[in-house]
Amino acid sequence: MSVWLMMPSFILLLIFFITPMALTVLFSFTNLSLTGASASALHFIGFQNFVTMFKDPQLARSIWNTIIFVVLSAVIGQCFFGFLIAFMMRGKNTAFRRIVGLIIIAAWVTPEVVVGFCWVSFLGDNGTLNMIAHTLLGAKPVAWLYTFPMTAVVIANIWRGTAFSMMVFQTALDDIPQEVEEAAYMDGATRWQVVTHITIPMVRGTIATNMMLVTLQTLGVFTLIYTMTGGGPGNSTSTLPVFMYKQAFVSYQLGYGTAISLVLLAIGAIASILYMRILKVKL
Repeated sequence: MSVWLMMPSFILLLIFFITPMALTVLFSFTNLSLTGASASALHFIGFQNFVTMFKDPQLARSIWNTIIFVVLSAVIGQCFFGFLIAFMMRGKNTAFRRIVGLIIIAAWVTPEVVVGFCWVSFLGDNGTLNMIAHTLLGAKPVAWLYTFPMTAVVIANIWRGTAFSMMVFQTALDDIPQEVEEAAYMDGATRWQVVTHITIPMVRGTIATNMMLVTLQTLGVFTLIYTMTGGGPGNSTSTLPVFMYKQAFVSYQLGYGTAISLVLLAIGAIASILYMRILKVKL
């Protein structure tokens, strides 16, 4: 009887997860295209897509851009600022925490395309930042999205995604018994020693879990980058999702695009394994 009760879940899992994954792997070995002869005549071409991909210098550039984007905006930016904000809000009154939390969460629930346009208007040649710099300092306008494109998208992603880490760390920090930290203070420990030797070790599992989640989320960020820079100038901000989109829906090579998506999937799997091994946390 229990098996039959679980059948709806199995069916949904088969339709929305297993089948798309299987089709992605299958199509990566074909010449699937949106236009041309291959669009009506699907053929199995073996590892040709992968051979072409690994010969393409743009792949290495996209992987490097992805690593930079993920490390700076997720591993360092979102985790650090999320923990910092959660730690600073700890012990504050409910009204203060609620107001600050709502302000930060508002960025997280805003669609990526809206966040992208907001930052374009802020960092554009005639944007808010240049207007403030010119008014207060008399500085000449700077093409921030052209001169510092990766920095721009990293900051935008940190601004949008920090709320998730903040909520995760808030829950973990609130679960730490106050008696433990108070005992450390009574024994003469400084605030820094309490944070580094008690607080952080007690939320180590949460840090590992959060780092893995934000890494996987950031690996798939596409709309924010594409809205702000389109992967440019040149290919300076072309991460794997952007590279995959351009090959699949701009060049119409769906088979090639699905092959790139498998590389992205492999990077996510490797990152997850490394987190569990390095941090030695049983999740």
